[in-house]
Amino acid sequence: MYITCLDMEGVLTPEIWIAFAEASGIPELRRTTRDEPDYDKLMRWRISILKEHGLGLKEIQATIAKIDPLPGAREFLDELRSFGQAVILSDTFTQFAAPLMKKLGMPTIFCNTLEVAPDGEITGFRMRCPQSKLTTVKALQSIGFETIAAGDSFNDLGMIQASKAGFLFRSTEKIKADFPEIPAFEEFDELLAAIRSVVCA
Repeated sequence: MYITCLDMEGVLTPEIWIAFAEASGIPELRRTTRDEPDYDKLMRWRISILKEHGLGLKEIQATIAKIDPLPGAREFLDELRSFGQAVILSDTFTQFAAPLMKKLGMPTIFCNTLEVAPDGEITGFRMRCPQSKLTTVKALQSIGFETIAAGDSFNDLGMIQASKAGFLFRSTEKIKADFPEIPAFEEFDELLAAIRSVVCA
């Protein structure tokens, strides 16, 4: 039995932090897991920048409310779930993801949680588990699933490499060059065909 594990940002939705960097006029916040492999370091850096500028959860959520899934993402997910199971594994946070899940047809998502003060200041974050994407893939495998995984960033490589089939989707030229053995796609129909060929083989 197969289950497809998908990254969210950059694969199904725009990058939230990039959108917020543009909305807030703080270009430093454009840095994502495509640029920084150490997620803990990246998040601590982001929180320090938010604190420096007096920004919190409310401001980020106002930006997220204006974000739509990437063109074709909802249709891709609907078609994928018509012939197999799928779950989104993301290093984003429940406070960010909820409105986007509604726009994607309420797929299952496993993500993390922000620590937020009463005044809305983001004071920290709680990861669901260490190496959450890889750990989750291994847990799914331990209960009888064969996993297929797709993502775009450094923090997706573990789950991609640990799965029976793994794909890069709209990744960077550097990641594609560093991992030429991983099939890389740019369009949803290509990714869907690759997943279908595994599930329906």
